[in-house]
Amino acid sequence: MVLIAVGAALAGFAQGVSGFAFALVALSVWAWGVDPKLAVVLSVFGSLVGQLVTLPFVWRGFSIRMALPFIVGGLAGVPIGAQLVGAADPNLFKFGLGLFLVAYCPLMLLLRPDIRFRWGGRLADAAIGWIGGVLGGMAAISGPVPTLWTTLRGWSKDEQRGVLQGFNIAMHTATLTIYLIMGTIETGMVGALALTGVVLAPFAILGVLVFRRLSTIGFRRVVLLGLTASGLVLIWGAVTAWV
Repeated sequence: MVLIAVGAALAGFAQGVSGFAFALVALSVWAWGVDPKLAVVLSVFGSLVGQLVTLPFVWRGFSIRMALPFIVGGLAGVPIGAQLVGAADPNLFKFGLGLFLVAYCPLMLLLRPDIRFRWGGRLADAAIGWIGGVLGGMAAISGPVPTLWTTLRGWSKDEQRGVLQGFNIAMHTATLTIYLIMGTIETGMVGALALTGVVLAPFAILGVLVFRRLSTIGFRRVVLLGLTASGLVLIWGAVTAWV
């Protein structure tokens, strides 16, 4: 229970600052002693609680027009990801995504911050949302790919945070619903779920207060550094699971 609390606190703060990364940070801590099945459930639940707790601080940047393609694509991807949990090796997906993030995000830090991707439009947004949904249903990591994409689109920090907050809430809610239907969530997990929610809430609020003090360029740097660190965590987790 101490390990769960430490992971929830660290992950809650990271999510509050960046808008994502709860599962990546928490799982890197919980891997030392929490049952993998419980850890995945806790990471999805904690991600949802963190998004809901910080929503009042970032809702002004939300736009249903900008968020809808991501949400529609993501909702189509979550059931596929949930099915892949038992049919495919999630560590292979984690390793591949980790390599991409580690190779690509540092490169973007070296480029001018005003570079923007203008191609693809709403169809590309939906495709990115679908990828996030698949990864969310499979391994509770719906945030990194859409976060990177909206950063490359050049959205302001408030637009990016507001849209992704709505997207992640939809993805985590859908994932937990599917877990309930599939029987993944068990009654014995209630205590750990309650502990996770109680511990992470104040740290998530502290993190979002830090977010509000960042400029758009500063937030871009935080996101890209966070995504690079996330990539390293994904690679480490996949390699240790294989070994």
